[in-house]
Amino acid sequence: MPDDETQTQTLNRGGAARTPAGPPPPQPSGAAEAPAPWLLRLIAVGLVLAALNLRPAITSLGALLEEVREGLHMSGSVAGVLTSVPPLCFAVFGVMAPRLARRFGAGAVVCAGMAAIAAGLLIRPYIGSTAGFLAASALALMGIAVSNILMPVIVKRWFPDRVGTMTGLYSMALALGTALAAAVTVPLTGAIGGNWQSGLAVWAGLAALAVLPWIVLVRDRTPAPGQAAPARSAAASGPSASVSGRAAGASGQAAASGPAEAPALRITRSRTAWGLACFFGLQATAAYITMGWMPQIFRDAGVSAGTAGVLLAVTMAMGVPLAFVIPRVAARLKQQGPIVVVLGLCGLIGYGGLYLAPAAGAWAWALLLGVANCAFPLALTMIGMRTRTGAGVVRLSAFAQSTGYLLSIPGPLLVGVLYQHSGGWGLPIALMAGLMIPQMVAGVLAGRDRTIEDEC
Repeated sequence: MPDDETQTQTLNRGGAARTPAGPPPPQPSGAAEAPAPWLLRLIAVGLVLAALNLRPAITSLGALLEEVREGLHMSGSVAGVLTSVPPLCFAVFGVMAPRLARRFGAGAVVCAGMAAIAAGLLIRPYIGSTAGFLAASALALMGIAVSNILMPVIVKRWFPDRVGTMTGLYSMALALGTALAAAVTVPLTGAIGGNWQSGLAVWAGLAALAVLPWIVLVRDRTPAPGQAAPARSAAASGPSASVSGRAAGASGQAAASGPAEAPALRITRSRTAWGLACFFGLQATAAYITMGWMPQIFRDAGVSAGTAGVLLAVTMAMGVPLAFVIPRVAARLKQQGPIVVVLGLCGLIGYGGLYLAPAAGAWAWALLLGVANCAFPLALTMIGMRTRTGAGVVRLSAFAQSTGYLLSIPGPLLVGVLYQHSGGWGLPIALMAGLMIPQMVAGVLAGRDRTIEDEC
């Protein structure tokens, strides 16, 4: 397809175009064998199901936060801590993802991550204490964290010629899962008896379903792109070696050349990597404040609980079509700064409206903030575009996401503290609007036409 060819050329910009002329590097032994179509279809299904489970643990809680606070006797400040737990877990556990992928294989780690999400979501509503609720939430968020990091890695390995398309597909599924949990948690809770514990626990079933497609890759030990595969004898290869060989073929030149380049890559020296990490962190701050607190802002303005949940769902649902469109548009541009600025301006207008007339213009503000939240798929796309090697995408994904989530930790907590001590939403909303300015600056820096390999 012409679109995919254009994306491939754009995403590989700085790679083949900047490599000196000469004979191509040797291909791995499995490079001649393309991945089986059924395997690629199964991985695509697995990506979609995994992405559907990367946010319901957060947005289902946001929709019922008032009921959870009352049931567990939380103050506003403690609830702020609760809304800060997701980025904290993503920062702490996300760092582990590359090492776990090297040791066990990316597919096995994602499979375990989905199982951890299912277990955490099933346990946390019934544990009966704030500390236990936080611990069970951390278990689910650990599974989300490692899966977050490995999604771009899996796309780069198995779909190297369709990075923009597949990133858009799983970003769209992620937005759909986010919106679905926000929209149906409150009515679903009412339909099954009005118990908030059951309303939260029901999402464990979706996570359990997502485990299934990844089981086939549990024994796959193909290294992440750019990392050397462990030596194995022919007798030890078995069926999983066939999958690994096909993965090596899909990885192509990046997997072959990565081991030689990986030791020389010092990602902390890259201004682009830091810009992308800051952009990722600031958009994550906005997203988790929105998911954790926006329903409460509307409820305090006189909007009903059910409508507030639907408004959050509208905000999240904007990412369903835009998460597919934005990566494809971004892949055609040399610089992504203009998209960053447009999204940031939508956020500023949305927060301004939320401050001045939260109930009267609720639907308009929800739509605008939904557009602003599409900085997330843009950030994921730039991870692929700012690298030209397999080793680069692994390291940049881990660095940008882990550092970004670390930077986003104080935001939701600070909103809870400001709300608790000011008695209103004026200061928290002003904080949210103010953070859009550095987000745009960092995004323009990250969107420049260069790769981290050129800077490290």
